[in-house]
Amino acid sequence: MSKSTVDAAVAGASAYAQASSLDELLKAEARQLAHERVDPASPYFAGDRSARIDRRRFLGSIAAAAAASTAVRSAAAAAPLGAVEHEVPPDASKAQGYPLDDTSYGSRSQFETEVRVRFKTATPQSSWTFTPLQNGCGIITPSGLHFERSHAGTAVIDPAKHFLYVNGLVKKPRKFSMRDIRRFPSVSRIMFIECSGNGLTEWSKPTMRTVQGTHGLTSTSEWSGVPLSTILNEAGVKGNAKWLLAEGGDGAAMTRSIPMAKAMKDCFLAYGQNGEAIRPEQGYPLRLMIPGFEGNMHIKWLRRLEVSDAPFMTREETSKYTDLRPSGKAVQFSFEMEAKSIITFPSGEMTLDGPGFYEISGLAWSGRGTVRRVEVSTDGGKNWHQAALQGPVLPICHTRFHYAWQWDGKTAILQSRCVDDTGYVQPTLGQVIALRGLDGPLGSIYHLNAIQSWQVASDGKVSNVHDY
Repeated sequence: MSKSTVDAAVAGASAYAQASSLDELLKAEARQLAHERVDPASPYFAGDRSARIDRRRFLGSIAAAAAASTAVRSAAAAAPLGAVEHEVPPDASKAQGYPLDDTSYGSRSQFETEVRVRFKTATPQSSWTFTPLQNGCGIITPSGLHFERSHAGTAVIDPAKHFLYVNGLVKKPRKFSMRDIRRFPSVSRIMFIECSGNGLTEWSKPTMRTVQGTHGLTSTSEWSGVPLSTILNEAGVKGNAKWLLAEGGDGAAMTRSIPMAKAMKDCFLAYGQNGEAIRPEQGYPLRLMIPGFEGNMHIKWLRRLEVSDAPFMTREETSKYTDLRPSGKAVQFSFEMEAKSIITFPSGEMTLDGPGFYEISGLAWSGRGTVRRVEVSTDGGKNWHQAALQGPVLPICHTRFHYAWQWDGKTAILQSRCVDDTGYVQPTLGQVIALRGLDGPLGSIYHLNAIQSWQVASDGKVSNVHDY
C-alpha cells in the first residue's frame, strides 16, 4: 500500500471518528434538553409559560413560586443529584423543618437540578463533562459542577501514599509527601481554567444548541496550595534549566512541558478547591495550576517534575493541542487562552416571554490578564454598547457582565466581545478562520475564542447561529 493511500485511509478514519463523536455529542445534548423542557425551573422549559419559574424575572408571589416548585418535585421519582428529598409542607412557617444531623456534609436544595453533562465519547474514561453556565450565579463554579476532562478516568489515590518527585537539572533531587507539601506557606487564587477544546464543534457551522454545549468547558474556582517556585527552590534549579516536565499519576500518565519562566512566575500546586480538599476528578490530592494557560497543562494527580534545558515534545504538545495554520502546518506551543466572552442569558434553546425588558448576562475572561471592557451587540455586530462589569474583576478569572436590553419583538442577533488589559480584542469567527484556516483531516480544533452569536426569533426562541 502506498504512503498516499495510507494517509488517505488515516484521514478517512479520523474524519469518521470525529463524525461519530459529534453525533454522540448531539444525542447527549438532545437527551438533556428533553429532560429540561419538562422542568418549569429550567431555562429550557417548553411548557405553559405561566408555569415557568424564571430565575431572572419576578413572576409572582413567593407562595405561587413555592406551589409550582412543589408540583414539580412531587412528580419526580427522586431528588436531583446532590440533594435529599424532603416532604414539602403547605406552609413552611407553620411546621418544624427537618432536624440537623450530628454529623453531615450538606446537600443542595431538592428544587435545584443543575448537573454537569457528559457528552458521550467512545469511552467514559477518556471523556469530558460540561459546566451548566446557563444557570450560574456570580463567577465561582460550585466544585460539583466544575467541568471535567480525563484521559484515563478519575484516578483514585491515597494521599498518605502519594509523593511528588523532583529530578533532572536540579542540585538535589527531592521526594515530597503530601504532608511535606502542606507544611510550606500556602497561597490562594480565584482563577478560571478552560479546556483548549472548548467550542471545538463550532468552527465550521453552529452545532451544539446550548451554551453548556458550546462553552461549558470552562469554570472558575478558588484554588489553594503552594507556589511551584517554593518546591523548585527546595531542589535547587540549575542555571541552564529552561523547561519543566509535569507528569500525572493517572492511567494516562499525562505529561506537558512548562516554560521555566512561567513555572517560577505564578504557578502553584493546588491541594484545595473552594475551601476544601480538591475533588478527585480535579486531580486529588495534588494538581498543577498554570494561570492563564490551557487546561490540559494543569496536570492532575501530579506525581513528578523533571527539570530540563529543552521542551520534551510530548504527545500532548505535538500531535495534540496544537493549532493549525491555513497551510496545514501546526503552531508550536499555544499556551495562553486568549480573551473570550459568552452571553449565558438569553442563550441557545431558551425562549423569551415576549417583547419587553431583559437583562443580558454573561461571562468574560482572558488568560492574558484582566477583563477591561465587555461590549454587547443586539444587531449582529453593527453597533456595540458597553456592558456593566459585576465585581470582583480579577486577573485570569471569569468576570460577569450585564447589559439592559429592551427587546422590540423583532429578530435580533446577540453577541458579546471582550477587551482585556493588554488591549487584545476578542475576534469574530471570520477573523479566527482567516488566521487559522480549516485545513487538515480534522480541521481546526483548539483555542476557538471567536465571538458567539445567538439569534432571537420573533417568537422568542433563541438559537445558535454563525453571523460574522
